[in-house]
Amino acid sequence: QYRKRKIFFGKEKFADLLDTIKKHKDELYLLPCANQHKKSINEMLEKNNIAYSEATIYNTLSSDLKDIDIVKYDMLVFFSPAGIDSLFNNFPDFKQEERVIAAFGPSTCKAVESKGLTLNIKAPSKTAPSMSMAIEQYLEKNKKKKK
Repeated sequence: QYRKRKIFFGKEKFADLLDTIKKHKDELYLLPCANQHKKSINEMLEKNNIAYSEATIYNTLSSDLKDIDIVKYDMLVFFSPAGIDSLFNNFPDFKQEERVIAAFGPSTCKAVESKGLTLNIKAPSKTAPSMSMAIEQYLEKNKKKKK
């Protein structure tokens, strides 16, 4: 308890918290989120008839990267769909060519593919739970091909 307020938390995912929320179904919940977020939480709340309001607490914006010479890079690594949007906002004529594209998470991978890019490195996976492990495995595999 924090100053007479009960605070509940799940183990890892929002779904872990859903049972507790269902026990307090008559409450009104505040869902703090970004302007760009996964709608899975909204869908879970609506499916269970939970009253909630969304509160956008931050906006995801593209940084101005136009002064970067992107041609010099052999690999581009993305951790969110917003990163893919930023790439095309800054470099509208971007062509992948021989550049390796890595993406972390299913929504980021989907965003890469939806822009017509080839996804060379996908993380997390069973053998590579982190991006650094996925890149390491990719480099090791491709080192053998070059020999």
